[in-house]
Amino acid sequence: MMEINKFKLFSRTLVLIVFLMLTERCPAQSNKVSDSNGDKKEGLHTDGGAWGFKVSDQTSNADSTYILLIGDSILHGYGDMVKYSLANDAVVDFWMTGKHLNSEGLIEELQDYVSRRNYAVIHFNIGLHGWQQGRIPEGKYVPLLERYVQTIKNYAPQAKLIWASITPVTAQGVAELNKEINPTIVKRNALADEVMKRNNVVVNDLYSVVVNRLDLARLDRFHWNASGYQLMKNQIIKYIKDEIKY
Repeated sequence: MMEINKFKLFSRTLVLIVFLMLTERCPAQSNKVSDSNGDKKEGLHTDGGAWGFKVSDQTSNADSTYILLIGDSILHGYGDMVKYSLANDAVVDFWMTGKHLNSEGLIEELQDYVSRRNYAVIHFNIGLHGWQQGRIPEGKYVPLLERYVQTIKNYAPQAKLIWASITPVTAQGVAELNKEINPTIVKRNALADEVMKRNNVVVNDLYSVVVNRLDLARLDRFHWNASGYQLMKNQIIKYIKDEIKY
C-alpha cells in the first residue's frame, strides 16, 4: 500500500512539473468572450464596419500589385482613404481585427490572411486592444511580437513589411494624453521599434503623426476625426509608394 501511495504522489508531481513547463513556454491565451466584453466597456469597437478580412472590390488582373493593410478600428478610419489614393497603383485588401498579440487564434488567422494573395507590401499594426492588465503577460510582449513578425515573413516571404506604430490614447473628453494608458503605448512602441530593427522591418511612426495634433482626436480616448485619419493616410501612402518603387 505504501508503495502504491508513493507511486501516486510521484505521478501527480510529474504531471504538475510538466504542466508548469508548458505554461512557462506557452503563455495562456486570453478568452475571446471576456476580451470582447472588456473592449466594449472600454469603448474599443469597430468604429463602423465589421471585424474581419475584406477583399478589395477593385478590378485586378495578372499585373496587379497587391497591398494588405492590417489593423484595428484605426485602420477602419484610414483604410478607404488609402485604397482610393492607391487606386491607380495597387489593389488594397484589409484585415480589421480586435485581437491582441496574445489572443486565441491570432496566429492561425494571420497565416491564412497574409498568404491569400501575392502581396507586394503588408502594412500592419496591432496594439490598442492589448494594453489592459493581464492580456499580455509581463515580459511576453516582445516574444509575442517577434512571433507575429516571423509568421508574416514565413507565410508572405515576398512581401515588404511596414510596421505602423500604435496611435496615442487621449483622456476622455479632453485633448490631452491619457495618463494611465498612454505610457503603456509609448513603452510598447519603443519595444516594437527594436523588434522591427532586428527584423529589418520599416517603421511608419503613426504615433508621431498625430501626438501633437490632439485637436483632431474624437476624445473618446482611441479614435480620430476625418482630418486626423487624413494625416495618417498621407504618411501611409508615402511609405507604401516608397516600397513599391523598389
